[in-house]
Amino acid sequence: MVDLISYVKRMPTNGETLEAPEFSIGCGGKGANQAVAAAKYGSKVMMVTKVGDDIFADNTIKNFNYYNIDTTFVERVKNVSSGVAPIFVDPSGQNRILIIKGANQYLTPNDIDKASENLKTCKFIILQLEINLDTVYYVIKFASENGIPVLLNPAPANAMLNIEKINKCDFLVPNETELESMTKMPTITNKDIENAAMSLVKKGIRNVIVTMGSRGSMWVTKKGVHTLKAFHVKSIDSSGAGDAFIGCFSSCYVKNNDVLEAMHEASAFAALSVMKKGTQKSYPSKSDIDVFLKKYKE
Repeated sequence: MVDLISYVKRMPTNGETLEAPEFSIGCGGKGANQAVAAAKYGSKVMMVTKVGDDIFADNTIKNFNYYNIDTTFVERVKNVSSGVAPIFVDPSGQNRILIIKGANQYLTPNDIDKASENLKTCKFIILQLEINLDTVYYVIKFASENGIPVLLNPAPANAMLNIEKINKCDFLVPNETELESMTKMPTITNKDIENAAMSLVKKGIRNVIVTMGSRGSMWVTKKGVHTLKAFHVKSIDSSGAGDAFIGCFSSCYVKNNDVLEAMHEASAFAALSVMKKGTQKSYPSKSDIDVFLKKYKE
């Protein structure tokens, strides 16, 4: 996906045209953001995706290569645009995003089969809903059959998502809005979020981790609930913060198999990302995280 970011003084109302003070174009997409975050944290990453045959595709592939992400299975689709995401960011750092899937819609189970031998060497697979649900279900089944842990970020929210077909995921990581969409339950308070997440655990999801922005994150399993506070920083742009969390969490978890430690590191990673404008370009390095956590303890 390509991020088309407008920084606005306020969100326009119906039928209103406003002048925005700043605009930028950046490489984005939930999967790509998460891949970059994991790579910047120190993991070796392979991307399986589709891009269009436009200038956005050229830049996307060049960007993956810049972060040393394996692009063997990044394929172009002729006569189709790359995915794009118009993003509107207000002065408080809050954002509203539209998603146009473009070439992402053309990633099929057949593409997973073509990449299967390489995928079998992976220690962790991260999925999102910017691709077709049939492909998502196919990958979850593939991962389960091959003993590969899989994390699903159910975003953008999709009302057609079948819980029974994703309950073999090791981790489900929604934000509050996505959790509400999946469960049809309120997610206003932390107790609401706990109840909604637990309803998914009761349906077979082993680990539900809810990212809650400035309220932190919550890990819910059959054994109990753990809530981690957020790091308090000045937010400039929250775009891609959830992806930052997921990419860092996955990278850290693969290395130490400790969920709470991975959540702690991921919270710091996400906190640093919102202090700068943009998505991937705002992501810190592993050394940045180490310095931040050391200073935060002091």
